[in-house]
Amino acid sequence: MKTLSLTTTVLITVILLGGSRDLAVAASASLAKAKQEAEAKGYTFLTSHDEILTKAKTEGKLRATTSLSPPTYKAMVSAFKKKYSFLEVAVEEVDGTDAAQRFLLELKAGAARGWDVAHFTADYFNDFVPYALKIDILGMAAQKVLAIDERMIDPRNRNVVAFAADAGVVPYNRKLIAPEKVPDRWEDFLKPEFKGNKFIVDVRPKTQSDLVPAVGMEWMVDYSKKLAAQQPVWVRGGTRILTSMVAGEYALHAGIDYNAVVRVMGKDRGGSLAYKVIEPGSVENKRHSGCAEDGE
Repeated sequence: MKTLSLTTTVLITVILLGGSRDLAVAASASLAKAKQEAEAKGYTFLTSHDEILTKAKTEGKLRATTSLSPPTYKAMVSAFKKKYSFLEVAVEEVDGTDAAQRFLLELKAGAARGWDVAHFTADYFNDFVPYALKIDILGMAAQKVLAIDERMIDPRNRNVVAFAADAGVVPYNRKLIAPEKVPDRWEDFLKPEFKGNKFIVDVRPKTQSDLVPAVGMEWMVDYSKKLAAQQPVWVRGGTRILTSMVAGEYALHAGIDYNAVVRVMGKDRGGSLAYKVIEPGSVENKRHSGCAEDGE
């Protein structure tokens, strides 16, 4: 894979997260020090929004992968191009475990060429990180070169940004289970009436692990063990399982991404699929970064 376009990587982050020329600061002692410290750690540090724009105009194009659905990312691209019409922008959806595996294998084999920004799926996040171009987005945000809330940037991998999130919801087939019988709390799945193949649980415990910030690790681990003891139907995947729910094969799911549910609901002509939001919310950050050849 080519050494990816540093300026377009930063530029899409700027527009998607509210970057502005007004927030770019002039070179100063503080800015110079931040740049020096970043470069000492092997990171690239750009000192102004104008510098980003100048280099982006030279490159002229941007290619990105995302887990967001087409209606969402197409609207984002449209807004981006209205402000930066000089860039040719192409975005492709890479969603789901299988797609992430393929993309990661292509990265490792050097076959994924020309991508400037990539979605880092939670399943293989640590495997993707070595391919992230080392741009000090955290440092640039701290110096107000970029208008990004620093809490959205991974403090351990300062070149990775979470600019979207997906909430976990409880989907159900309204023809197989009445809405009032669908759990109102996560703990309700542990009731005796839900034991023995009465609901679905994904073997990838993403919805449960995403609860940690709200309930703590100890609670989540204890809850997950009790959930497994309920003898649920173990599955893997999102869209395929939700489609099976629409077909009447399953009545209830213990938690899956809202985005996946809404997507399948849009194709459910019979209106059988519905969902319930349970508090505390289960939220996953969508993390993106630029990529670079051989992890440089």
